[in-house]
Amino acid sequence: MNQINEQLKSLHLSHAATALEQQREQLSTYAELHFEERLSLLLESELLGRNQTKIQRLKRQAKLRVDALPSQIIYREGRGLKRTQMSELFTGGYLQKKQNVLITGATGAGKTYVACALAAQACEQLYSVRYHRLSRLLDDLSSGRLDGTYQKQLLALSRKHLLILDDWGMEKLSPDHAGH
Repeated sequence: MNQINEQLKSLHLSHAATALEQQREQLSTYAELHFEERLSLLLESELLGRNQTKIQRLKRQAKLRVDALPSQIIYREGRGLKRTQMSELFTGGYLQKKQNVLITGATGAGKTYVACALAAQACEQLYSVRYHRLSRLLDDLSSGRLDGTYQKQLLALSRKHLLILDDWGMEKLSPDHAGH
């Protein structure tokens, strides 16, 4: 059994190795299954584990400002959020169509939370996401022009399926920032 575990790990099938250990611990549950059924369960566990790992990596790389969940959005009167519209956005159709979403509202209305909830949902759908406060992004791009990383930064931004630019219009753009 140790040899099988080592082989699974050397093949980078750690989720399958964990599932195999679970099968060994709960032998009565799996004893009546055919070899192919047990193997299928191990492979399914590996696929699910890899998918979850990828989602967690996408969320980490997104660098979201808040840990927002679509289910936690409050649709109270006067907020201007429509459940049907938000439900449609959470399906990710706008990403497939390469459309933009503009979230407007008064300061403190929860625009950042809604944007981060959309981003978290996009990560769950395996889209790459990046959150930026606009002023910080423009500063980084300005620095990139000076140190030669500007094109690399633009390329990295262009590879994202969803780019969130937060606090747009909160500060007056400098002439240098306006040139980006």
